[in-house]
Amino acid sequence: MADTLIAENPRLIEILDRLSSKSIEDYYNPYQMFEWPDALPENMWWMSPELTTTYGTEIAEELTEEELLRLSKFESVNFYSLNVHGIRELLIEVTQRIHTDDFARPSEFFHHFIGEENEHMWFFAEFCQRYGKKIYKQLRGGAETVPPGNAASLLVFARILIFEELVDHFNLRMADDDRLNETIRHINRIHHQDESRHIAFGRELVKVLFEAFRARATPQELTAVSDYLKRYLTYSFETLYNPQVYRDAGLDKPLEIRRRLLEGPRRREFEAQVYRKTLPYLTRTGLIQDGPVGEGAAK
Repeated sequence: MADTLIAENPRLIEILDRLSSKSIEDYYNPYQMFEWPDALPENMWWMSPELTTTYGTEIAEELTEEELLRLSKFESVNFYSLNVHGIRELLIEVTQRIHTDDFARPSEFFHHFIGEENEHMWFFAEFCQRYGKKIYKQLRGGAETVPPGNAASLLVFARILIFEELVDHFNLRMADDDRLNETIRHINRIHHQDESRHIAFGRELVKVLFEAFRARATPQELTAVSDYLKRYLTYSFETLYNPQVYRDAGLDKPLEIRRRLLEGPRRREFEAQVYRKTLPYLTRTGLIQDGPVGEGAAK
């Protein structure tokens, strides 16, 4: 069914062909491209301060500049850890669909997608292990398994798109931030280069899949899809607030810090910034129905 829809969509076909060609033109070998210094300076920002979870909050006012810089290091490692986990999940889902009847037409692009994402996972993991000595574990809750049924592929690719757009918001900001070490800026710059292709494809594919689903769905099924994606949006955002990060940065009562930050006034502003492109797209296409995005997904 999906492949018939794709084959009959000239805009999506054009995007697939153009992006596949662009992947070939822009190909790079990450194992040769990156030069990894033995250490990164501790007395500078590891993440743009405006992207840290404490920015603009009372908690930030309680910390010294040295503590804020140290916190940015572990927030940075957590962000790249989230990339490792998110990429692993999307690779599993896309691999299960490549060269199937439903996705025969985009399979060539999927090969580029899988190859690029595998390389992204490698350099994000390399950064975490070299400079953070760990890859943070995923927070539990909220990102429940995609339920089987007519909406399964739609939800998979919608989740991939949400994840990629969240990450790209950070990539764009940090790639151009001269307060950051060049190694950090380079990683974000390269990732954005590839993700811009993946997002362009993902937006068009999700739109096609949803239009087909909506034509047959009941109001209850449409509401279920909307509610699922709201929970996933909330879960994904809240994984930025990792109590282990606050603990590693030497802050007391890390769970209490997380609670205060998630309940504080800046949280909504930050979430709106992160999803400033994603939420309007999901709402405009009809995937997200009216009503607030859910709360309290990640524990």
